[in-house]
Amino acid sequence: MLSFKYLLLGIGLSATLPSFGQQVAVIKFPELQKRLTRQTDTTYVVNFWATWCGPCVKELPNFEQVGSANANKKVKVLLVSLDYASQLDKKVKPFVKARGLKSEVVLLNEPDPNSWLGQVDAQWTGSIPFTLIINNKTKQRATFEQELSKAELTAALRKFL
Repeated sequence: MLSFKYLLLGIGLSATLPSFGQQVAVIKFPELQKRLTRQTDTTYVVNFWATWCGPCVKELPNFEQVGSANANKKVKVLLVSLDYASQLDKKVKPFVKARGLKSEVVLLNEPDPNSWLGQVDAQWTGSIPFTLIINNKTKQRATFEQELSKAELTAALRKFL
């Protein structure tokens, strides 16, 4: 079946199509776990959030600002959406685009959080927002099961740099 998008491209109307500059990959936990355990000197700031979580949405600009402020350092911000995979095109991608998120965004497609929460952090109750700052080379790790202000996030990250 030919999609509407390709039909429009075929008749030269591609300029009218919405475009999502930011890709949102759907991943399973083993792929996320590989990223979290890489032996690298990069510090990862990993925020678990969802479009329906008010405190998560409120703090997202702080991650974007901290990511931009540290762009010349070995710091990577990863925003892990816990929305349902079925909401990728309807909610997550439009949300990411509307807010102009520049950090990498992935959607974690795992139906049973209890199967992987403890592998991220043994103390995590499952509440979001949840932030993990990790540097495997220096064996530094910090977790926050709360909304973080820009000042709190900056101060936490400073201990890794």
